[in-house]
Amino acid sequence: MPQPNIVFVICDDLGINDLHCYGRRDHHTPHLDRLAEEGTRFSSAYASQAICSPSRAGLLTGLNPARLHLTTFLPGRPDTVSQRLLHPEIMMHVPLSVKTMPRYFKEAGYTTGFVGKWHIGKDPGPAQHGFDHVYHPGESMNTTPSDTEGGKAEYELTREAVRFIESNKDRPFMVYLAHYTPHIPYKAAQHLIDKNKDAYEPVYAALIETLDDTIGMLAGKIDELGLGDNTIFVFTSDNGGLHVPEGGHPRVTHNTPFRAGKGYVYEGGQRIPLIVRWPGHVPEKRVVDAPVNNTDWIPTLLQLAGAEVPGQLDGTSFAGGLLGGEFPDRSLFWHFPHYTNQGGRPSGAMRGGSWLLVEHYDDDGVELYNLSEDIGEQNDRAADFPERVALMRAALEEWRKANEVQYNTPNPDCDEEAFKRLYVGVDPSRFDPLNADGRQWAMIDEWRKGMDGVCRKAR
Repeated sequence: MPQPNIVFVICDDLGINDLHCYGRRDHHTPHLDRLAEEGTRFSSAYASQAICSPSRAGLLTGLNPARLHLTTFLPGRPDTVSQRLLHPEIMMHVPLSVKTMPRYFKEAGYTTGFVGKWHIGKDPGPAQHGFDHVYHPGESMNTTPSDTEGGKAEYELTREAVRFIESNKDRPFMVYLAHYTPHIPYKAAQHLIDKNKDAYEPVYAALIETLDDTIGMLAGKIDELGLGDNTIFVFTSDNGGLHVPEGGHPRVTHNTPFRAGKGYVYEGGQRIPLIVRWPGHVPEKRVVDAPVNNTDWIPTLLQLAGAEVPGQLDGTSFAGGLLGGEFPDRSLFWHFPHYTNQGGRPSGAMRGGSWLLVEHYDDDGVELYNLSEDIGEQNDRAADFPERVALMRAALEEWRKANEVQYNTPNPDCDEEAFKRLYVGVDPSRFDPLNADGRQWAMIDEWRKGMDGVCRKAR
């Protein structure tokens, strides 16, 4: 059997329920819905970090962002007076000494292509890391919506990916298409905004529909070229959706029933959409609830390609499960030692079975949730299960030591009143934009002004 081609599409801040096939009834995504029907959809896929750069670094290296010391977006957020702890000094790129996805696949006989957003360091970039073909407009991309383009260059990027596929259709290829959609700021064509006028956020819904149309273009071209049966098509996101107002957008999306969103170790920040199609190999019309992590992709795809799987990676191959067998049974860990623009605090997390432990670094607080009965993480069970908490905290600490993580240090300039105002008096992780009333919206709008204020002073 010839080596399968690989088309890997990653979006920017696309939430776990932003697609119709994930239950979002006010969004139109017929092409992605079809992709899910023709393949397998994951309901417990996780990012290796709840924010862009480290999540992409984890995916492209197969290593935990904590091990890479690249744990927040690049170049990172300045420290502010509202922080009890200082951010650790992170790596500003993935060094060439760390092997990334294209080098693995070139060694396996693939031609490799990169299109879109990189965001794991300006130098070295995707070409230096081994991609044969690179189309990298920059770390942000905003276009004027028209009859032929969306608000985030969706069609431009898709056309470039199609050209790469057409040029390499007679040999094994791997193309990594990294969309800028739906990251703020965003715009969309007016006719699509009008069509989606009843959606939670019409412009956002229009942007999602634009993205979906380009997925239809890409999948259609693969099938038109007769490559569909021998192409693994992966569609996913880098982290959860943005659930609080930000960047001039009064509302963006919601992750209901999941708690919080981008920038948090809660489920709304780390669960991501994931669809995989490979006709005749990956079962159709299947929904998988087994937890997987985006650090798993290099070993998984290498195994599916019949190549040697390296042993030094943090990710675990789930190729057997993807093909219809059993998925690996393991715990997942996260280390996120940063305050975020979305209101997240330095935290660690562990998922073991159906249990999720959240550990806050700035007050030594701990939370425990049983996701099988409390998917929204509303009922903290830490006081009810002290032995489970102790075991999970010990496992999380052991994992941190094994990964030689960076720790926070106290902030000598902390304004305790500012901390309490932004993180205690208001808990943005509990803001539910879908069901919020006028009072709650007024509260979160005021919180946003306060957060933006301390960040402006820190610049």
